[in-house]
Amino acid sequence: MSAEATSPGAPIRRRGRPRIDLRRLGRVALLGPVSRDRLPDAIGHVAEAHRAHHPDADLSILHRAYVLAESSHRGQTRKSGEPYITHPLAVTLILAQLGAETTTLTASLLHDTVEDTDVTLDQVREQFGKEVCYLVDGVTKLEKVDYGAAAEPETFRKMLVATGDDVRVMSIKLADRLHNMRTLGVMRPEKQARIAKVTRDVLIPLAERLGVQALKIELEDLVFAILHPEEYERTRALIAAATARTDGSGATPQDPLAAIAENVTTVLREAGIPAEVLIRPRHFVSVHRVGVKRGELRGTDFGRLLVLVGEDADCYAVLGELHTCFTPVISEFKDFIAAPKFNLYQSLHTAVVGEDGAVAEVLIRTHRMHKVAEAGVIALGNPYAADGGAGPQTTEPADGERADPTRPGWLSRLLAWQQSAPDPDTFWTTLRADLAQDREITVFRTDGGTLGLPAGASCVDAAYAQYGVEAHTCIGARVNGRLATLGTVLSDGDTVQLLLAEDAASGPSPDWLDHARTPAARIAITGWLDTHPEDTRSPHGVRPAQARPEQPPQSHTRPGPRPPEPLVGPAATPDGAANAVVDRPDATVRLAGCCTPAPPDAVTGFVVRGGAVTVHRLECAAVTRMRSVGRMPVGVSWGDDIECRVTLVAESFGRPRLLADLTEAIATADVAIISATVEPPSEQRVRHTYTLQLPDPAALPALMRAMRDVPGVYDVSRARRPVTVA
Repeated sequence: MSAEATSPGAPIRRRGRPRIDLRRLGRVALLGPVSRDRLPDAIGHVAEAHRAHHPDADLSILHRAYVLAESSHRGQTRKSGEPYITHPLAVTLILAQLGAETTTLTASLLHDTVEDTDVTLDQVREQFGKEVCYLVDGVTKLEKVDYGAAAEPETFRKMLVATGDDVRVMSIKLADRLHNMRTLGVMRPEKQARIAKVTRDVLIPLAERLGVQALKIELEDLVFAILHPEEYERTRALIAAATARTDGSGATPQDPLAAIAENVTTVLREAGIPAEVLIRPRHFVSVHRVGVKRGELRGTDFGRLLVLVGEDADCYAVLGELHTCFTPVISEFKDFIAAPKFNLYQSLHTAVVGEDGAVAEVLIRTHRMHKVAEAGVIALGNPYAADGGAGPQTTEPADGERADPTRPGWLSRLLAWQQSAPDPDTFWTTLRADLAQDREITVFRTDGGTLGLPAGASCVDAAYAQYGVEAHTCIGARVNGRLATLGTVLSDGDTVQLLLAEDAASGPSPDWLDHARTPAARIAITGWLDTHPEDTRSPHGVRPAQARPEQPPQSHTRPGPRPPEPLVGPAATPDGAANAVVDRPDATVRLAGCCTPAPPDAVTGFVVRGGAVTVHRLECAAVTRMRSVGRMPVGVSWGDDIECRVTLVAESFGRPRLLADLTEAIATADVAIISATVEPPSEQRVRHTYTLQLPDPAALPALMRAMRDVPGVYDVSRARRPVTVA
């Protein structure tokens, strides 16, 4: 494994136990120094690694599986020239080191027999039971598909369905890919690059999401070496130079990380906190990323400190001691124990400054957390056994599928939307985009439930995550008790209440696609819009209806058309127009209600019936209309009086005391209200129109912000009326 994945998933390792080099075993040592006419009993390595995690495991089934696999593959060789049995052995050894239970290891030994030999699934079922047969069949189905570019979408759709039925299928597939990547050098460079790209785009993100960091980071290094050989060599040279300054284990005073580790050990020992402090070298890709981020690597950038303790409470005790006895880098602190990552990862992250100013990153976790951080779902054992042990399941799933208690929320969502993907290309593009989102948030529903969403998700995504296609009727939301638009981006820990429409026939707006981040939301919205092209009339929503919180939609008569907007504003108010000076002596001046100009807007004027001059903002649509019919503009400038009159429209969801709160916000800004109009509520939305006298036009932006901050208000704008040519 890579340097960072050394001894993956070993929560309590006896001192002195040798660590097995999986790369060496996978390529050479698996054959051992034996005669040419027989294969070695390499199952001994698997048994030793398995017993380290499961001391009471029954190894007889592994020996029987090895005998069947070895005899079935006898005479077959890999492209490297090695006997083929070395491949299933290496895959099984990888999984054994990660702590996989006996059933998974048995299936791993047999994972190529049904595909490449005369062994049948019936034979596997008869000799090893239904559970092993189920896993072998799942892996075999993945092996039967082509990895060519045209077949990739359907290949990975099948892979995801198999993973959803049993996450152990993907565990075996990931270990299989790791060993194949280790021995990829025998293939043509173009084929190496193609396999590496697929591994990078799909399998590595899946390993990350399943929490199998030990596999993920070595796959990253192998892909890095194939796709970016020059950067890989530079990074390798940097790591080699850093290692040369120590004895290879970080034990000499020349290593600043070792000095900090020694001080941390002393601090924790004096505090009476039992802990193991280790130096955890970074792997190649990690070192490369740090170098790109910082430009120049520091001595402590080649590794991190790992502090292992017994209990959760000890993690926080360690954190307190470190932040007390060292100078902490507060911006580096993250608590993934209280809020675990979506892939089961738990740990405290911090950084401290040593005596010489060196900064060391520190990971704090329990032994159990460390095992799960390395092995992810593999560390959870057999999720289907009644006792959670390593034994096989005895009950056949009635419908060929099963409810996986270890299935992460992201996988359930992914399995749901992939069924709705209209074509393979859409599925493939959406899958890669979905897997590229490497961080999740948790938001709370008002009924006590939770929703797992990718970082950057909006209320639109929350609506479809909670209600599915019923979210088509969503018209708004409350986030942490305050009304919010559907485009509001959610943060980890937010409480969300979705407001659905009474009219079940209402539907989403094309604008929703601008706010949707999850594939489920985007596919559902696109599907609705494609089947309702006649209903995409308005950029602000389609056929909305009376809102109600947290209830399933019901059929109701659609509300009638919105009443015409009242003509409000300073269109004929001499006081408001007194500050506008036009190049036409003795003409009556009016400020246009369609654009409500005010200092310091750039303005122009036009003569209308009766000889009056109407003043418009230059960007007003009426200006273009006037010029198109041959009207000549009149020059307009603002006078010395800084007071001005302006009309604002506030759009909001209806609620008690809204008018009072808006009026208070305006009065607090020392702005006089000349007139106010409130339209009757329509679709749970209310429009307030205010004509205001401002002592200084410079105060207008702050006033509009204050009005937008009133709970329930989602937009404040300058008043506009339909443009007419007088």
